[in-house]
Amino acid sequence: MRRAALAFGLAVSFAAPASAHVTLDKSEAAAGSYYKANFRVPHGCDGAATTRISIRIPEGVIAIKPQPKPGWVETTRKAKYARAYENHGKAVTEGVVEVTWEGGPLADDRFDEFAFLAKLPGDPEIMALFFPVAQGCTEGTIVWDQFPVPGADPHSLPYPAPSLKLNHGASGHAHH
Repeated sequence: MRRAALAFGLAVSFAAPASAHVTLDKSEAAAGSYYKANFRVPHGCDGAATTRISIRIPEGVIAIKPQPKPGWVETTRKAKYARAYENHGKAVTEGVVEVTWEGGPLADDRFDEFAFLAKLPGDPEIMALFFPVAQGCTEGTIVWDQFPVPGADPHSLPYPAPSLKLNHGASGHAHH
């Protein structure tokens, strides 16, 4: 009896990492709101420890403020936006387009979270945002950058990009 339970436990532990991908801990947020994007990294790269997490910021997500992490150095890459956005009454034409944390290492059998604050787009045309993540490890890199076709299950993809559904409620800010 005990041996069977142990064998079952091992089978589950080997199967789990294949389906565990980098995700946002909150998968929905109000359009036009400020949002803490908290990315959960559940495992390393095929047993290797994670030493780098790099997140691409989708167009329309502005005012990025990375959260410092002890043992990691965060850097940002800035670039021009496709268009100007308003933030606190000012037009913003460029900003952070990628956030990277390097350090650790984060062992394969541990998880951690990497976060930044951001202002989400209020555009009613934008229903979801995708944040491609490159997970660098002591051996190899996993790139979580696949977008599902509309209506498809993101879990059907081997390397889905973390996604955020935008809610456009009556409480959102009106655009003039």
